[in-house]
Amino acid sequence: MNKKLLTLAVAAALATPAIASAEAIMYGRLHVSIDYVDVTNAIAPVANYLPANQGNPSYWARNGENLGVVVPGVAGPVGAVAVAPQQVGGGSDFTGWGMTNGYIPRNAPVTGAGGGRASRLGVKGNEDLGNGLKAIYQIEFGINPTDSNNDLDNNADAITMRNTFVGLGGDWGSFLVGRHDTPLKMSTGKLDLFADSLADNNTTVGFNDIRADNVVAYISPSFSGFNFSAAVVPAGGSNVLGSQNTEADSINAGWSLAAVYSNGPFYGSLAYESLGYELFNTNANNFGCAVNAASCTTSDTDWTKWRVGLGLLNWNGFSLTGIYENHDNIAGSDAYTSGSYDGVTWYLPGGPQKADLWQVQAAYSFGNSMIKAMYGQAEFSSDDLVPQLGLSPLAAQRLNDVYEGNRDTWGIGFEQNFSKRTKAYALYTDVSDDRADWTAGSEWSGFSLGMIHNF
Repeated sequence: MNKKLLTLAVAAALATPAIASAEAIMYGRLHVSIDYVDVTNAIAPVANYLPANQGNPSYWARNGENLGVVVPGVAGPVGAVAVAPQQVGGGSDFTGWGMTNGYIPRNAPVTGAGGGRASRLGVKGNEDLGNGLKAIYQIEFGINPTDSNNDLDNNADAITMRNTFVGLGGDWGSFLVGRHDTPLKMSTGKLDLFADSLADNNTTVGFNDIRADNVVAYISPSFSGFNFSAAVVPAGGSNVLGSQNTEADSINAGWSLAAVYSNGPFYGSLAYESLGYELFNTNANNFGCAVNAASCTTSDTDWTKWRVGLGLLNWNGFSLTGIYENHDNIAGSDAYTSGSYDGVTWYLPGGPQKADLWQVQAAYSFGNSMIKAMYGQAEFSSDDLVPQLGLSPLAAQRLNDVYEGNRDTWGIGFEQNFSKRTKAYALYTDVSDDRADWTAGSEWSGFSLGMIHNF
């Protein structure tokens, strides 16, 4: 090869980009449990929340006030209407066995009897881009061994999307775009010793964790145990329920921040999250409500949350964790219905406006075994809840229970680790709720036997 050809060959080689090294791994977890649940199956009140009056075919009512039995041919009181008797509260319980996500039986109105088991299958990896920069990615599916709708013919929810994203990483941290847990959710993930089980703190106490679509997030590296993360959630034209909202155009309709300290057994976190009202509106209720409208479903306030987590993790076998969370303007609470009584107009919010939630957990490990326990409460309140004129005593009690009520929950458990990747457990949990007589499935208890294998 002459000198000219050699020079051209070297130049071509230098101009050709090197093939970057890359690696990818497949991973997963299978979590199966057999559960027994006992659910209080209330019959929710309707119309004016009148007390049961099964001995009469119908009676006169005015704004929830029982005014007497309808007498054929006799006019009722001024402003009264005839309504059929209604049964309020009571109902029958449901008890039964099931497997994993399929323990909720067909037609049983259970509102959150335990979280999903979070079985999953995923692929993640990175590509070295040179100069300390790398591309990162993850595709993760949720796998439900049984169908939570208890529908043997249509397992439409057997495969779900979990954290799936693409991004860049380096010594400066990670930047990613896609579907991902918000920083508030990540901030206390290590503090729930009953996570992804029948006693998960989201569906017992009621902590609100979100895995959002369209997330743009940054996660810092650790600085002597400290790290922080931030994320914004563009509105994207659809709300959190999957309905369309074509007026949603904010790039930061939702945003979340978290700071975490994790060093040895000590753990602490502080997080704040705001979910903009655009995320809860649809085309149908996008343009507000008419003045003096009898009801309104439009949201016009942001749902905000802040959370504090503290933990002492695996200190000489002991673990102790605590989480506190505050909610303001809970989604849907700024919707309302209205009415009037004796010339006075009243408004009823769409649900509790505020909540204070807390939980403590404790565990002790000995050998390959662990015993653990938890207790937590949720306290609801509503600033705009005013005395509702003309309501029966039963209706007044319902308002207090639904808008100002409390929830208490506790649980105990035992774990046996067969290896670093395989363990079995047994647990029992109980949830009591002031809304038990009004909201079907809000009060329940359950026992669970489960096994988890990571691969």
